[in-house]
Amino acid sequence: MKTAGEPAAAVDDRRPEHESAAPPARAAVSGAPRPDIAPSPAGSLRDFLDELLVEQSRLDTPAARASRAYDDSKTGDAKPKIFESLLPLSRPRAGEQYAFEVDLDACSGCKACVSACHALNGLDENETWRDTGQLLGCASDLPIVQTITSACHHCADPGCLNGCPVLAYEKDPLTGIVRHLDDQCIGCQYCVLKCPYDVPKYNARLGIVRKCDLCHQRLVHGEAPACAQACPTQAIRIVVVTTTASAAAPASPTAPNASPNESHSLVPGAVAAAGPKSKIENPKSKIPIAFPGPDPTYTRPTTRYVTARELPAGMRAADALALRPQPAHWPLVLMLTLLPWAIALQTLLLTPLASRAPNYFAFAPLALGALGLAAATFHLGQPLRAWRVFLGLRNSWFSREAVLFGAWFGLTALATFAPHLPGAAAFAALVGVAGLVCSVMIYVDTHRSFWRPASTAPRFFLGGALLALASLAILPPATASANISYYATFPLVAVLLAKLAVEFASLRGDSVSARVQRGRFVGVLCVRLGLVAGAAAALVALAPVAAEPVMAHYAKYFPAGALALLLAGELAERYLFFRAVDAPKMPGYAVR
Repeated sequence: MKTAGEPAAAVDDRRPEHESAAPPARAAVSGAPRPDIAPSPAGSLRDFLDELLVEQSRLDTPAARASRAYDDSKTGDAKPKIFESLLPLSRPRAGEQYAFEVDLDACSGCKACVSACHALNGLDENETWRDTGQLLGCASDLPIVQTITSACHHCADPGCLNGCPVLAYEKDPLTGIVRHLDDQCIGCQYCVLKCPYDVPKYNARLGIVRKCDLCHQRLVHGEAPACAQACPTQAIRIVVVTTTASAAAPASPTAPNASPNESHSLVPGAVAAAGPKSKIENPKSKIPIAFPGPDPTYTRPTTRYVTARELPAGMRAADALALRPQPAHWPLVLMLTLLPWAIALQTLLLTPLASRAPNYFAFAPLALGALGLAAATFHLGQPLRAWRVFLGLRNSWFSREAVLFGAWFGLTALATFAPHLPGAAAFAALVGVAGLVCSVMIYVDTHRSFWRPASTAPRFFLGGALLALASLAILPPATASANISYYATFPLVAVLLAKLAVEFASLRGDSVSARVQRGRFVGVLCVRLGLVAGAAAALVALAPVAAEPVMAHYAKYFPAGALALLLAGELAERYLFFRAVDAPKMPGYAVR
């Protein structure tokens, strides 16, 4: 036993014994790794590090593991097993890229992939980059429930990348991974609208969008993504696919978020030649399949879903009938109400109808435009980065809209404060109309049926014309050559009826948007129609009331009241424009 006076001697006694001792035995390089390596009490840190280095040298490459598995599987004349790994053995070549492959037969819906993705990527509490859902068989003779797990499909033609106004997305030319650059994002959320799979997720705390990047930092070091590594049944793995084949895809039944009359399909797979009805050599092999979902020809997703079974026809997502109201985007509601109003009013001020309007009326388009543009900035999660919005001019309608509206505001200010410049106001109005066209295309380019051109363009242009005509109607008769209040009423009523016809058309049928408006938002719809009816009544009663000497004093308030009612009605219509849109997504779970 050591005493208090012997610490130095004890140390000196151990050192020569250690230096003269033989090094610890090493396991053969070809042997199995030792998971319980730890420094022995009699050893030193140097010995422990030596053992770790030897252990590190035994870490095999995918090619070495495949070779060893192939050699070990040779037993007599038995056919060797095919070695499979979570990662491909080679890097993608030209025309190829990495992609997820999901074995539907192995997926149990345990959500280990969701938890691993959340933990290893440091996501917020309610933030997920990988989701699961279910497909339900509708045939009574063969009921079936199929679990679906999905993340970013790293599309061959990604909509998020094409729509981003600040180039915050990049597609790796070597691996095909679609990455989001967090430090470039302005938080406009346009990529959320462009993606038909609900992949990009907006993080309100950070003010940016984030998404799955295939754990590229793990792939660099030869490790599988978190979801693939955590799956207990190895249902997820990374494969190399041919991107050119993802453009052609077999059709499948109705989309889960579309009306029964709409036909869409989802084939997240680069290999479209082999489908459930395709002729294959080995019926027991796992083949890519098609199942209901968003149209794959839009972004050409590369994820492959494989199964050895043939799924029955008529399957649909478990949440196919669920109504999912979308965010209201109040800053955009204000912007898309005020800017069309400002541009339409500016255009009307150039016509003979407003030839004798007061001079102060020329400031109205500028004021409305300033309010609209100011409201738009509140939609951005990172407004201080918005100066980069011009970078996406080549691909993004969002960039084109922002640049044109900025130019319109400058030209309008010039025409307002320098009215003597010939053609300044007309040119500003022309630029503003071009900006409105870009506004329409922003939503048309998302490929959502509720935002199709025949529905979106009339809402913006007729809505602006409606408010502009109502603005002219409030001018006192003494300032007009032929009583603007009276003569502006007729085109105003015509525009109002045309716009209502477009809105009522969206209420027909069994589409998601129609059911949302007739169901959850029927109260907003009734308020909208009530406001419009009140405005129409005020305009129709204007002429008879003005003809009565006793009521003539009150008639001047009718146009102003009609304008206020129409403005409130337009705000309600824009609210429904965003809330009732049919947002496509991957299959989810039934909502109870």
